Amino acid sequence: MAVTESAPEAAPAMPEVAGARATQENVGARAAHEGILRRQAARESAARTYARALPIVPVRARGLTIEGADGNRYLDCLSGAGTLALGHNHPVVLEAIRKVLDSGAPLQVLDLATPVKDAFTTELFRTLPPGLADHARVQFCGPAGTDAVEAALKLVRAATGRSGILAFAGAYHGMTAGALAASGGASDVRVARLPYPQDYRCPFGVGGEPGAELAARWTESILDDTKSGVPSPAGMILEPVQGEGGVIPARDDWMRRMREITSARSIPLIADEVQTGVGRTGAFWAVEHSGITPDVMVLSKAIGGSLPLAVVVYREDLDVWEPGAHAGTFRGNQLAMAAGAATLAYVRENGLTERAAVLGTRMIAQLRSLADDFGCVGDVRGRGLMIGVELVDPEKPPSSPGGPPPAAPELAAAVQRECLRRGLIVELGGRNSSVVRLLPPLTISDEQASAVLNRLADAVAEVAKAHTGSPSENTRRTATRHAQKVDQAQKVEHAQGAEHTRRAERSG
Repeated sequence: MAVTESAPEAAPAMPEVAGARATQENVGARAAHEGILRRQAARESAARTYARALPIVPVRARGLTIEGADGNRYLDCLSGAGTLALGHNHPVVLEAIRKVLDSGAPLQVLDLATPVKDAFTTELFRTLPPGLADHARVQFCGPAGTDAVEAALKLVRAATGRSGILAFAGAYHGMTAGALAASGGASDVRVARLPYPQDYRCPFGVGGEPGAELAARWTESILDDTKSGVPSPAGMILEPVQGEGGVIPARDDWMRRMREITSARSIPLIADEVQTGVGRTGAFWAVEHSGITPDVMVLSKAIGGSLPLAVVVYREDLDVWEPGAHAGTFRGNQLAMAAGAATLAYVRENGLTERAAVLGTRMIAQLRSLADDFGCVGDVRGRGLMIGVELVDPEKPPSSPGGPPPAAPELAAAVQRECLRRGLIVELGGRNSSVVRLLPPLTISDEQASAVLNRLADAVAEVAKAHTGSPSENTRRTATRHAQKVDQAQKVEHAQGAEHTRRAERSG
């Protein structure tokens, strides 16, 4: 059933979620839901995005679950594009917000010092990589990640006296002019574009360590060749995992090479941790996987505990700004700072970073068995609870000999629709919007993870059946076989975990 947005005069059809009862009350709820969607389509900008592929009207949410205005329930693996580290309406976040509201504290104070801000900054510095936390400054920016990117670019230009920026193919850093200039779709800007290594669609056709080495050598050549056309830049900005670019984790050895290359040439290294930060990848900050310390970190999304907040953290020797050189009216959001401090502390104190690493590894391994069953699944990749499944068309020839099949954005969109029909919200990303992305909250349970994997597998099976025309019974058997693989793998994991616990107790 199609769920793409219809014309304003016709509301989009709702996904059919198992268990919904067609009572008179449900009919009324559906009518109200459809009216809201019609008015949205008639009134809001053509630039709206998520609303087109996800025609739902959330009215209540808790943890991983969203309830729509028509009573249907969904497992939310979009999580506000990674904003909700603890899921919807986590009790510690709500309590932190209520505490500020009940205290009578001001809610907006520009950049004045407050106890709430002091608590947030203290907790933030407690989590930073040690090499940065010991000698860092923080700049509160406008409320979005793209505002922090703008501030970071402005900072390194002021500190170095240079203007150019090094960025990477496939990057996404936001939607303002400067951030877009450093993103992968830019044109006619003062940004030199470098290759970002990856295995599945390696720009050099080799992948792995050789591909990463070639990418590093290309970077060195650009910087050291006096005829490259790239003057010494003000900074390099990179994502430790490209999210919108298709969930592509950077190799740790390549990250270390980028740190060595920039350090040797006095080029500030900016790590964009807007989506990867706060435990998402299985480390509190994704740069920690490689052990590097960037000169600048751009932070937003999860650091606000679901509310708008963005900061730039940087080495104190870069702090050359004059008073007022960078500002923003809404940089004093006290509710976001309170929610953010509570979120940072909860993730740190409850081992959610380690949990994301273990569960993410398990989910990625189980999802990779999809590629054995369905030819349209080209690659499964990610880090921690930042996971991508790339859809391809196996019936079409690759663009280069020996390369992967071409991306299939129409199949990815179909999988997203089928997921929604089954009560699962997923996002699309990648170069051609051909990657189904999973960004569940770090609080997701084993049982919820199983439900997510099974619903996704069922959606892929349905799309594969429609694409190849294979008999529905065969497809059902394939989907059932995959679900059995997932369940069996989890039983083994749980049994091993229980045995490990028993051994630890006996040895203690």
